Order: sequence, then C-alpha cells, then structure tokens
Amino acid sequence: MCSLAVDERLSQLTQIQRERLAYVDLKANFCGELTRADIERRFGVKPAASSRDLATYREIAPANLAYEPSLRKHVPTEQFCSVFTHSAERVLAWLRDGIGDGVDLSLKLPVPCDRAGDLVSPDLDTLATLTRAIAGKRLCRVEYISLTSGRTTRVLAPTALADTGQRWHLRAFDRKNKRFSDFVLTRIVKAQPLAEVSEEGERIGADAQWARIVRVELGPHPGLVHPEAIEFDYGMKSGMLALDMRAPLVGYALRRWAVDCSPKASLDPKQHLLRLLNVATLYGVESASLAP
Repeated sequence: MCSLAVDERLSQLTQIQRERLAYVDLKANFCGELTRADIERRFGVKPAASSRDLATYREIAPANLAYEPSLRKHVPTEQFCSVFTHSAERVLAWLRDGIGDGVDLSLKLPVPCDRAGDLVSPDLDTLATLTRAIAGKRLCRVEYISLTSGRTTRVLAPTALADTGQRWHLRAFDRKNKRFSDFVLTRIVKAQPLAEVSEEGERIGADAQWARIVRVELGPHPGLVHPEAIEFDYGMKSGMLALDMRAPLVGYALRRWAVDCSPKASLDPKQHLLRLLNVATLYGVESASLAP
C-alpha cells in the first residue's frame, strides 16, 4: 500500500466500495488498462457508479492512472503504486480463474481448513510487467536464470501463464532461440517492458504446442494389489480416468502425479500408483520428456 493516509481514506469507504476499487487497482496494474465498462460488467453497476468509483480512485491515488483518449481507456502510469496489498497467490488465482479480485474479507472459516503453503511466489512487479505485455501483445526484455545457461538476457513475447501445480510458468516466444518455450516465473529476476509490438508469428495463435489438446488416459498401476482403491481415489469409470490438457502442461502433470509412462508400466508401483494407458498420445508432445 502506498501510505498510511491512503489506508485511512480507504477505511472511510464501505466494503462494497473497497471491493470495486480493489478491482480497479488490480485490473489496471496487471492488465495494463481499465474502462468504466469493465467495472460495470464485473459488478453489475450503472455508468454513474463506475464513474464515481474511478473518481474516488483518482482522488486516493492521483498519480496511478492516465486516460488515453485514443483508446478510451485508463492505463497505469510509470509511477503506479498499488493502493491495495495483493498477495501473489490471490493475483494468480484471479488471472487463472477470474475470481479473487476483491479485498480479502478475512472471514472466519466454518470448519478448520488449511493447505500446504507454496514454496515460492513470483515478484508482483515482475508479474505485472509480464501480464501487461500479454494483454498488450508487447515484448519484454528479461533477465532469466536457467539451470543450463545461468543468467542470460532475452527478449520475449509473453503469451500466457501456466500453473503446473507446483509453480507458475510464463509461456513466451523467445527471440534468442526463435521458439515458444516455458519460463519459470520466479527465475525471471528482472522484466523491462518494451514499446515494440510482437509479430503475428510470436503470438499465442502461432504456438502449435499450446493449441494442441492432448487426451490423457490414466489407470491404476498393474502392479498394485488392490487397484480398486485408486479407482475410488480418482473417480475412475471402468478403471480409467480421461483428462484433456494443453500439450505444454502434459509432462508437468504426469510428473506431478507420478504416472508411470513406460510402455509396459515397468516402474515401481510403490512410487507410481497410476499408469498412462495411451502412451502413444505423447507423440510429438514436447513436454513429454518430463514424464516418468
């Protein structure tokens, strides 16, 4: 949050008003643009209400937004400072599912419920730079640390975010290697937005792997004494569970679920409770190299 004065001003608003301003803050920062219609669609309010929300936001943070008449949109300025404290987890949940864009109400849970915490979270300023580039189809210059090449500088055309279940990846066209690749978000140590717009062949529509939907058929490992337990675990029908997913995510999913992808299911059933029934589906899937 920018200052204690801002915090005090927000405390004078109703919870509903804070929810709408939190959306303004989030949408502008991570999508790089905002219109009155965005607020109206999201909250079902009239134009007069959305105008008041924008006026209130500009009163609280006058240096955050600039209006672009040619676009008829509000865009974040270089001096943008988020009015609300957004956690990486909430922002990524909003980007992925379209929910969680309001203020954390800190409601008491009806029953005890918790989850294992994430080991890492991406830097929000870096994430905002990348998501704006995705929304605006623009390039970024990033410093990236890989396990094989160490620290390098690359020019990327970001196209999408992907949740592997263990960490978040950026899908982007890499001008250095002239191909679409996955980049671990937390290994991007610096991201600088560029004014240049990406070319058609660098956009998501040209990413054949991203466009390919792979049908994955899973079953209990044949080495299990009681395979019916696994069938109940995963709600299998006739000993099989079918899933459709994008090709770049297939390898990560099979590794996360420890699926035996060997042709004859020869891996240890104590370590691999599931097997891939249709191994041939991995043909031409670049991420398949990650699968057990």
